[in-house]
Amino acid sequence: MKLKLRDFHKEQMKKVEPLEAILWSIALPGFSQLLSGSIIKGLFFVSLEFIINVNSHFNKGIMLSFLGKTAEAANVIDYQWLMFYPCLYMFAMWDAFKMAQDKEKRYQYIPFAFGAYFVTIGLMYSPFVYVNGIFIGPVFLPMIFLIPGLGIGFIIQYIIIKFKKLKN
Repeated sequence: MKLKLRDFHKEQMKKVEPLEAILWSIALPGFSQLLSGSIIKGLFFVSLEFIINVNSHFNKGIMLSFLGKTAEAANVIDYQWLMFYPCLYMFAMWDAFKMAQDKEKRYQYIPFAFGAYFVTIGLMYSPFVYVNGIFIGPVFLPMIFLIPGLGIGFIIQYIIIKFKKLKN
């Protein structure tokens, strides 16, 4: 019996639930891929996350933000490096979710892509946004921007699917 590489890869894959995939990806991009057996892809995502995180000083910014020192967090963060983070984060999350699906649904990537766009926009505007005199900062404002990004993404996904059904 001849064993092919693709057969070995299938043998090593572990099926994870979509929610489990999303939650592990939220914890750290690449964890879900590692859990499901996509070792190379998982290590690639974890490595990229580590490189971006270290060079942007993101963990220090997160810590300071949660301690209420958002202005200090904004001064610590390297925005040029952190701008890569939203797309990596959301792409790794979409990839994990897609791998966990029994059947890939059409246009399921749209909410993830719009989430990445809006988080990036939130990051770009974060140095300038104050609400009632309170500086929101480079951690919380992008998180807030994720909500409308996902919402608009789901609406666009719904419209495209409905339009395609009407067309057929």
